[in-house]
Amino acid sequence: MELNINRINELYHKSKTPEGLTEEEKIEQAALRHNYVMSVRANLRSQLNQVDIQEKDGSVINLGEKYGKNLRE
Repeated sequence: MELNINRINELYHKSKTPEGLTEEEKIEQAALRHNYVMSVRANLRSQLNQVDIQEKDGSVINLGEKYGKNLRE
């Protein structure tokens, strides 16, 4: 993951130079960004699946079970 973030940053900085990115680098950058976002979303889903909230009536609701369908979209 660290390697991917470093490469995303390298490509970003290169894109701001006068030479810019090649088409291959633009495709690589888009793929790396997509993979990074998917990883962050999966991590968030995993964390939310571990969170329980106790309601005023004493019942306990798991956020992953309650909102799981909405998070998959």
